[in-house]
Amino acid sequence: MEFESLWAFKETWGLIFLFLLLVAAFVYAVLPGNKDKFDEAANMPLREDDDNG
Repeated sequence: MEFESLWAFKETWGLIFLFLLLVAAFVYAVLPGNKDKFDEAANMPLREDDDNG
């Protein structure tokens, strides 16, 4: 297999793989079951915990 054919394989299938990965991340982020987890993570910097003694 020559360099040009490897490059063409990377360009086509790499692009498809990254696009599917992006779609999967978006679907994961908008699933209703994850709303509580993301809301808790978003409010974490604003929380004042008295765990430091």
